[in-house]
Amino acid sequence: MEMTEERKLAHPCFNEEAKHTNARVHLPVAPKCNIQCNYCNRKYDCVNESRPGVTSSVLAPFQAVGYLKELDTRIENLAVIGIAGPGDPFANAEETLETMRRVNAEFPDKIFCLSTNGLNLEPYIDEIAELGVSHVTLTINAIDPSITAKIYKWVRFNKKVYRGEEGAAILLESQLACIPKLKARGITVKINSIIIPGVNEDHIPEVARKCAELGADVINCIPLIPTAETPFEEVPKPDAKMIFRVRNLSSKYLKIMSHCARCRADAAGLLGQDLSETHTLLKEYSSRAEDLETKDRPYVAVGTNEGLLVNLHLGEAISLYIFQQSPKGYKLVEIRNTPAKGKGDERWLNLARSLKDCRALLVSGVGENPKAMLKGCGIHVVEMTGLIDEGLEGIYNNKVIRSMAKPDAFKCGSSCKGTASGCG
Repeated sequence: MEMTEERKLAHPCFNEEAKHTNARVHLPVAPKCNIQCNYCNRKYDCVNESRPGVTSSVLAPFQAVGYLKELDTRIENLAVIGIAGPGDPFANAEETLETMRRVNAEFPDKIFCLSTNGLNLEPYIDEIAELGVSHVTLTINAIDPSITAKIYKWVRFNKKVYRGEEGAAILLESQLACIPKLKARGITVKINSIIIPGVNEDHIPEVARKCAELGADVINCIPLIPTAETPFEEVPKPDAKMIFRVRNLSSKYLKIMSHCARCRADAAGLLGQDLSETHTLLKEYSSRAEDLETKDRPYVAVGTNEGLLVNLHLGEAISLYIFQQSPKGYKLVEIRNTPAKGKGDERWLNLARSLKDCRALLVSGVGENPKAMLKGCGIHVVEMTGLIDEGLEGIYNNKVIRSMAKPDAFKCGSSCKGTASGCG
């Protein structure tokens, strides 16, 4: 699908003149990442943080389309739809491509873009081009493996984890291979390089030179945001003099983008003027169930301590309350024991089998791994807190489920990996 150069200029991240009139939205459908950056801490539900990798909620592809339709009625001139995490789009290739297919069917005239580290992008370049992607941002922080190795803790490629210069070389090879292939499909390529004092500030112009040689269009030299609980939390922010010097030297090779808003993975609105209702809308749409055939799944399972409130994390639940809709409201069918803690993924597979007659599961918190496994078995998992009846009303009548309190109040701590090894 070809796009005119005039139409491409409507993208506010690639054309500063468009940022005052053309809005964009990032759809947070890609939670997993295949690299670990030493400056990245991807915490969800931090509404006061404006940095890449942060989102209030993660959406399934079908939820993202509903959310997008809602935003299109609220945001004037919503011109650009993008996926930028909160992990990497191609560490979540299935979800990313499904989202693009659904969005392309509903909004074929909008600009579509992606932001990725490039590690697993190459196999999908032809497909994303056919789906109408016109702009891709690649984060390339170095082209020397010895420098790259200082920036990333590990790289996961083809189901194997690599560290040090070995991982850096794999990442770099994948990134550089993508640039000419993207350009061959008519896709505009922007390079993001994070300025990290003491690590790569003198090397970024070389990144610009190499990427320009391969056909890249523009570079965005972004000052590091020192982030708590990361290896680079004590690294100082680049000062104005350093930023100017890096950008000036890089400009010899590539056009500089200097109006970056360092958007969140759920940004929506004009650059620097995000819609205030975004976080509330995301939570509402992330609770919605897909309209599937459910006659063979009449029940809903609930994590609850006393049978009145949804207030139990799945990892802590030794039993689940099973409810069914009836002409007189919702009735408790039984209390069903969950599989014993431990045994890794086997626990969640056994749970899925035991819930094969349930269309949904309501819990106050759940790990990404069990959530994905239950979803794969056709069970819609909703994280919420509040009255059970309100959750059941949302599931059976496809209504928005509004939590009475933040789900994080009942989630396990950062040490919880969803590996079924038990809580505490």
